Amino acid sequence: QVQLVESGGGLVQPGGSLRLSCAASGSIFSFNAMGWFRQVPGKLRAGISCISGYDGSTLVAESVKGRFAISADNVKKVVYLQMNDLQPEDTAVYYCAADSSLHCSVVVTVTPTQDLYEYWGQGAQVTVSS
Repeated sequence: QVQLVESGGGLVQPGGSLRLSCAASGSIFSFNAMGWFRQVPGKLRAGISCISGYDGSTLVAESVKGRFAISADNVKKVVYLQMNDLQPEDTAVYYCAADSSLHCSVVVTVTPTQDLYEYWGQGAQVTVSS
């Protein structure tokens, strides 16, 4: 059993930056896809970025491309989401998830159900407001 714990959320002004962390209790090498998702109340959860624990390849959704970047520290077993130039529409609860079988393309193209991924974190609130 692997636990994922997000941290780094908070309140930031428009144009500001935050870095979210997703700490895994086990090796991230075992996951083909480690993704970041976000959800606004009343809307479906959406995938925004993914990194493969197998080969380090990354994908970023078009909606955040150029502003968000994903990276991983395999030694620390942490996946990061660097978010720059944050805007009010980025306000959401951000989740990380991991799966050993899915490809990263699924993260950014398929609306996730809870059981689509093997593991989910508890979520981190990000609020962008002046």
